[in-house]
Amino acid sequence: MKIQVGEVVILVLQNPREKMLGVLQEISPAGIFLRGIELNYFDDLTNSIRKGEEYLPMQDYFFPMWRVEKLMRDEGSSETQSLAEQFFNRTGLEFKAL
Repeated sequence: MKIQVGEVVILVLQNPREKMLGVLQEISPAGIFLRGIELNYFDDLTNSIRKGEEYLPMQDYFFPMWRVEKLMRDEGSSETQSLAEQFFNRTGLEFKAL
């Protein structure tokens, strides 16, 4: 099934190498619009929310298509949870709602 707008996705970028986690807003030949966070901030974000501390909210991003290396749906398996599921289990909040 095709990745749809509104789904939680992981975006891998090049030049410089970055990984983003977020909600897909739009995809076009020009690039990808994403509301999200850098993947390496995920644990800090969940811990801050769980502890009631201040945190950096998700930001709106545009990434030109030439930087996009890979786009994948945030999916779990029978043995591991997706990042969105982990976020919900740790914070009680829906990742898309941030």
